[in-house]
Amino acid sequence: MAARQRTRVQKKEPVLLTTTKLSHEGRGIAHHEGKVVFVDGALAGEEVLVRFTGNRSSYAEAETLEVRVASADRVTPACPHFGVCGGCSLQHLDSSSQLAFKEAVLHERLEHAVAAGSYTRLPVISGAVYGYRRKARLAVRWVGKKGKSLVGFRERSSSFITDMDSCAVLDPRVGVLIPALSALVSALDARDQLPQIEVAIGDQPQTGSTGGDCALVFRHLQPLTPADRDRFVEFGQTHAIDIYLQPQGLDSVHKLFPPEGPMRLWYQLPDYSLTLAFHPLDFTQVNASINRLMLQRALQLLELQPTDRVLDLFCGLGNFTLPIARHAGAVVGVEGAQSMVERGRENAGLNGITNAEFHCADLTQSPEQHAFLRKGFDKILLDPPRSGAQEVLPALVAMKPQRIVYVSCNPATLARDAGVLATLGFQLQAAGAMDMFPHTGHVEAIALFLPVAGRRQ
Repeated sequence: MAARQRTRVQKKEPVLLTTTKLSHEGRGIAHHEGKVVFVDGALAGEEVLVRFTGNRSSYAEAETLEVRVASADRVTPACPHFGVCGGCSLQHLDSSSQLAFKEAVLHERLEHAVAAGSYTRLPVISGAVYGYRRKARLAVRWVGKKGKSLVGFRERSSSFITDMDSCAVLDPRVGVLIPALSALVSALDARDQLPQIEVAIGDQPQTGSTGGDCALVFRHLQPLTPADRDRFVEFGQTHAIDIYLQPQGLDSVHKLFPPEGPMRLWYQLPDYSLTLAFHPLDFTQVNASINRLMLQRALQLLELQPTDRVLDLFCGLGNFTLPIARHAGAVVGVEGAQSMVERGRENAGLNGITNAEFHCADLTQSPEQHAFLRKGFDKILLDPPRSGAQEVLPALVAMKPQRIVYVSCNPATLARDAGVLATLGFQLQAAGAMDMFPHTGHVEAIALFLPVAGRRQ
C-alpha cells in the first residue's frame, strides 16, 4: 500500500488555538474541528495564533504566528536564529522544564511496557545547556543572490540552510567561526562544490602531539586548485584547527593541515585515567560532560567487582569498555564496524589496558554463535542505536548475567526492549533520563535490569 502523503490544508487564514500538552518531540498539542493539531513553537497551556502547514487523515500540523497567552515556562531563546534554524526545537522552554519534559517522556514510555511504580526513577543527568555540542554536520551552499556561502544547520522542516552568524549550542571553538567559515568557502574557486563540513572537537591533545583539539572535514565534489588548498591551510593556521578533506567516500578522508601527526583527536576520562583517540568521523558522544556523568552512573549500576567478566555490546571505540576494564577482571567489547573495533584496540594499547578485548560482529543478528561469547559473563552493558537491541536480547539472557545496564538514545525502543526482557525473566529495576542534547526533543536514558529471582525488594 502506498505511503500516505501529507496534503496542504485548504484553510489559509490564521486560527486561534489553546494547547494542552507537549508531544514527545516537543510540539504543542491542540485540537481543532475534531482533529489533533501539532503546533511548532507552542508550549503546553498556551493560547497561540497559528497557520496550518499540513494535514493528514488523523491529525494536522501548524506553526505558531503569535503567542497570545504564554506559558510560565516560556523564556527568550539565547540564539537569535531560533525558530528558523532546525538545530534546536526547545530553546523557548525553560531548561528545568525541558528536563521535566524529557523525564516525563521516558517514564510514560516505560510505564506502558512495565508495571507502573515497579522501578526506581533515577535523577536526570544534566549539565551545561549551551556550547556543549562537539560533533555536528554543517550544511554549505553558495547563494549567488546573497553573494556569499551559507554555513550552518538547515532551516526547520526545510532543505534551505539557515543564514546564521553563530551557533549557541556548538562548542564555541567552532560556534563563533560561522562567519569565518562562510568567508572561507565564498573565496574558494570550488565554492559551489562544497556541500558539507563535519565538525569534530576533542580535549587538549597529548603532550608532545602535533594534533589539535578541533577538526573540520570539508566534503568537496571536484578536485581543489592549489590556491584553494592554500586557503584551507591558512584557515587552519589562523584558527588552530586541523583541516581534513573528503573528495569522495569516507575512505578518501585525509588530513591537509597540519600534514604531520596521526589523523586523531583525543578526549579525556579523568575519573579512569584514560585518554581516548578518535578519527574526526568516528562516532563519539556529542556532549563531553554528560558522557562523563553517564559513565559514572553506568559503572555504579553495574556494581563491578575485580573478578567480574563483563560484556559491552555496541562498544564503539571503547567509551564504556575501557572504564569498565579499570574495575573488572575482564571485559569483551563487541561492535559492528571493524574500524571502531580497531580503534578500541588502539585505545586499549594507548592506555596500557590488557584485560579488554574487542571483536567485530553483526549485532542485528543473535551473537550466540560467536566463540568469544561462549565463556559467559557476570554483567552486561549495551548501548545500541535508535533501533534498539531486541535481536540480541534472548542470547544475552541465556548467559544468565547478574545485571544488565542498557544505555538508550530512543525511549520508544528502550520501552519495547524492556517488555522483551520482562518476558525473558529480567525486570526493569531503575531508569533515568539524560540530557545529552539540551534544547532538542532528543531523550537519552539509562536503565538497569535484574533477573526476577534476584530482584531487590
